[in-house]
Amino acid sequence: MLDIRRKLEETVDTSYTQDRELSWLRFNERVLDEATDETVPLFERMKFVEIFTSNLDEFFMVRVGSLFDLKHIQPDKIDNKSGLTPGEQLTAIFRETRRLYTKRDAIYRKLQRELEKHGVVHLHVDDIGLEERQYFEQYFREQLLPVLSPQVIDLHHPFPHLENKELLVGALLKHERHVTLGMVPLAPSLPRFLIAPGNRMAYVLQEELIQAYLDKIFTNYPIIDRSVFAVTRNADINPDDEEVDYGADYVSQMRNVLKKRRLLPPVRLEIQTQGDSLVAPWLSKRLDIPLEQAYVTAAPLTMPYVYGLEDHFTGHQRAELCYPPYDCVTGIERFGEKPMMDVVRSGDVLLTYPYEDFGIFLQVLREAVNSKDVVSIKITIYRVGKGHVKLMNYLILAAELGKEVTVLLELKARFDEQNNMDWVDSLRDAGVHILYGFEGYKVHAKVCLITERREGKIKYITYVGTGNFNAKTAHFYTDFALMTADDAIGRDASMFFRNMGISNLRGSYEKFLVAPSSLKSGLLHLIDGEIAKAERGEPCGIRLKMNSITDRQLIDALQRAGTAGVRIDMVVRGICCLVPGIPGLTENIHIHSIVGRYLEHARIFAFGQGEGTKLYIASADWMTRNTENRVEIACPIEKQALKDQILRMFDVQFHDTKKGRRIGPDGRYHHIRPDRGEDAQTVFMKLAKERVR
Repeated sequence: MLDIRRKLEETVDTSYTQDRELSWLRFNERVLDEATDETVPLFERMKFVEIFTSNLDEFFMVRVGSLFDLKHIQPDKIDNKSGLTPGEQLTAIFRETRRLYTKRDAIYRKLQRELEKHGVVHLHVDDIGLEERQYFEQYFREQLLPVLSPQVIDLHHPFPHLENKELLVGALLKHERHVTLGMVPLAPSLPRFLIAPGNRMAYVLQEELIQAYLDKIFTNYPIIDRSVFAVTRNADINPDDEEVDYGADYVSQMRNVLKKRRLLPPVRLEIQTQGDSLVAPWLSKRLDIPLEQAYVTAAPLTMPYVYGLEDHFTGHQRAELCYPPYDCVTGIERFGEKPMMDVVRSGDVLLTYPYEDFGIFLQVLREAVNSKDVVSIKITIYRVGKGHVKLMNYLILAAELGKEVTVLLELKARFDEQNNMDWVDSLRDAGVHILYGFEGYKVHAKVCLITERREGKIKYITYVGTGNFNAKTAHFYTDFALMTADDAIGRDASMFFRNMGISNLRGSYEKFLVAPSSLKSGLLHLIDGEIAKAERGEPCGIRLKMNSITDRQLIDALQRAGTAGVRIDMVVRGICCLVPGIPGLTENIHIHSIVGRYLEHARIFAFGQGEGTKLYIASADWMTRNTENRVEIACPIEKQALKDQILRMFDVQFHDTKKGRRIGPDGRYHHIRPDRGEDAQTVFMKLAKERVR
């Protein structure tokens, strides 16, 4: 091991980098800290606790799961950014996560107390009045108990398979001369919470109701202890590790891959209880999960129910406790009654989500479906959800009207595989040509190409974005999208789909930077160009915005640029393995992060100063998985007015002292002083409305 470490230190400098997983945990703590920001409406702060919780779930399923796999396969492998082995990374993760659970519990309790003052009460069955108790007992007896499926673990009832993140109520039971476990899964057919009778907004969770009446379920056993629990399973099964045939049976084979995910081993045990838990060590032993991977918490184990609570608020509570509604700018407001395809033909259009409506793009698509000049529509779809229904129906209608429609449908979008597959039959039946991507590569690019034959010539309208084609997420993710009739970009998009159809990942493009062929090399070339300017004493600079940066080559290139005298300003929302501000190493690199009302999701890469700035919007983060193992597109923004708009927005974000934090030489987040003015997202909401006025 020592020889491996020495060899790594000789080849890789970890003095200005940090561990990816610990960086992510610090980011998620930033999300949790939003729940303590008193400038955020009170109920919105509770939503940040939910986001933190669901983020942590996925982190354990994917990242912790992959580290466990790596620990078994390559236990001595040294991470090139932290110098840690997989086992050492896991130990650090478990230690840091335990601290975060304690912090989450304290914040959750405080928010509950504050919400009670505003009439939103999370009831505990032991503390309710007679009328409410009778109501809940009747509900339990008549509605809940008949649909529950309790089980006692004994010789005739072996320990069952526990689904990933399935909530169960567990009870340690005295059974003759020994102790056993009784468990009750929640009833999926019934709501997660029940509103109490009367005029106040008071509720109880289903698992708490079951827990309170366990004696009515396990009637012939004394109950020693009771808790709610869940296991988190490794979900890092990669379809490309499986033997799959990219032919007619690919969809069914993907379904088999998803079945295998259900059976992967657990990596975490969570227990919800007040105080110590006797259930935890029993389950830890039975599931073979070390106690260091077992977390006892007072807060609910999953919290998506909080979004449904808002539906029961009075108008006064909603105004007092939630963000005021924001109506994004519509196509009519911005462009009037003109056909959107004509608008795009007359000049490039930049869309800024969520400040402008995703319906603007849908209007372009609707016009294309009904246009006699449009001969084909081609699009990449990464995540299919409820926000895709209108878009998918337009594509189906276009095919039924005789247009050539191609959908590059990524079936390997993690945790959305089933949603994506559910659309396959409808698309096929309509005559849509479906591509499924590549072995070893996910297609993450966001591009739509509309091809017209007008006056005997082929013309293009191309949409390239930084986010998914999803009307729902477009309301709370910040993204950019370019709609253009530029012939060169259209030809690149046409070549892209042609290459995708023939499994050519190494195609060449006139304007696009496309991973895995030219994105990383193009970015390295652009960074080298700024280094050359600095060495010649010319104006130079790099401005970058992305979700994460982990790619070692790109990190090292930025470090070289900074030491050469190039000022580098970055807005990195999440994982940041590059540590800025270290004297002599990264002191010319400045990295900020924004966590606010909307999820910062746009990727911007800008090189240079003034009118000579080269600027790209992209689907890719600077992670090796994006630059080498995915199909991604970075598209240039060439119209000066649009470049100026994007760079002004970047400048506002970089100088956001409300929701922005700077990353220090310690790799941690720090407040930016002075804290004054409005946060960037509020500024953009106002500016979008002012532009149309």
